[in-house]
Amino acid sequence: MEEHIKALLKFIDDNPEREELKETPRRVKESFLELTKGTRENIDEICKGAIFDEPSQAMVLVRDVSFYSLCEHHILPFFGRAHIAYIPNGKIIGLSKLPRIVEHYARRLQVQERMTQQIAETIQNLIKPCGLGVLIEATHLCMVMRGVQKEGSVAVTSALRGSFLRDERTRLEFLALIGRGFKIPQL
Repeated sequence: MEEHIKALLKFIDDNPEREELKETPRRVKESFLELTKGTRENIDEICKGAIFDEPSQAMVLVRDVSFYSLCEHHILPFFGRAHIAYIPNGKIIGLSKLPRIVEHYARRLQVQERMTQQIAETIQNLIKPCGLGVLIEATHLCMVMRGVQKEGSVAVTSALRGSFLRDERTRLEFLALIGRGFKIPQL
């Protein structure tokens, strides 16, 4: 990998032998291994021992989970926040596992649309909640630094399951709790 990075440095018309770049191939290799570690992890191992029986049917929400990923089309970063909520159906998952699931899918070459669905499917398969909502807001440097070059643009994707999909009040409660300014209608 380091030889390929050195060749890339030569291609962009730089001298990979100059002092400031001598360690760059190693650093880039280590960086890519860290930024794509999700492809080498096992989601079952990440969540092992963190699923518990719980009769509660109150909404569980973890919001503002920061993440960093790499766009698979340009290998440029996209980053933002994930919001995850579910209504238990006899099982809950340890709260710290939700950000770990986000991290698992973010740390790979990725697209936001797929990442949103992967997070939702994983949680759905693990605890089979009555309802589930995943909403991701992200800034894509492929849109900010190149191409359309629109500073401040944010892409939003969502995956809704069960009562979050069928019941407007549940969906609106989720959006209100993550602070998106929607009001829950009064009965």
